[in-house]
Amino acid sequence: MPTAVIAEDEPLLREGLRESLAALWPELRICAEAEDGLQALRVVDAHRPDVVFLDIHMPGLSGMEVARQISQRCHVVFVTAYDQHAIEAFEQGAVDYVMKPLSTARLATSVSRIRKRIEETPHNIEPVLQQLGPAAGRERAYLRWITASQGANLKLITVDEICYFQADHKYTMVATVSADALIRKPIKELVEELDPAMFWQIHRSTVINANAVAGLKRDMKGRLHVSFKQRPETLPVSESYAGLFRQM
Repeated sequence: MPTAVIAEDEPLLREGLRESLAALWPELRICAEAEDGLQALRVVDAHRPDVVFLDIHMPGLSGMEVARQISQRCHVVFVTAYDQHAIEAFEQGAVDYVMKPLSTARLATSVSRIRKRIEETPHNIEPVLQQLGPAAGRERAYLRWITASQGANLKLITVDEICYFQADHKYTMVATVSADALIRKPIKELVEELDPAMFWQIHRSTVINANAVAGLKRDMKGRLHVSFKQRPETLPVSESYAGLFRQM
């Protein structure tokens, strides 16, 4: 019976990966899970799995650092937020990949590839890591999804779904087309992790998705307000951020 380790610091994604693997590869036994890079190394040493599903960005040690140390000991599937710039490195065949947010179709492809070579000696993936390193440096990995609270439930929300973020006391409200949710991360930290080409700060407490904006309105005092394509409310633009819209 083939064995695997899942190394992923997001509990919701870790659970989703485990459940999807159970459906796609029933005979695969998940022998351990890890929340950070150091723990990943420990469980790989302890369990000697056939496959490791490895998040590239983890606390402690990054997935790339872990991969370097377990190269040729087990097959590696990177769980990654990288996009097209890294695909060429993955497609060389020494490692496989699953994109975040989790795609069942892509995971099925990865499972099919791994099953075919499960009995083979794992490749030396150092050449892939060397190619991946410069690629990662050329393009920053911005947030592509968040885990937010909706009542008693946790929900995975891709950034494309978000209309805006707004500070709400100790939390930050995440407004999508259909619902609102809460996260604990403050606006100041979010601004540093979001793609500035897509997300614009319009107030010290508000960040909007530029793709969700329908237009601008001025009130009786000449102050700008942003309206949205699929939300009824308008949000004020602070004077210090009004320059974003001068050419619109």
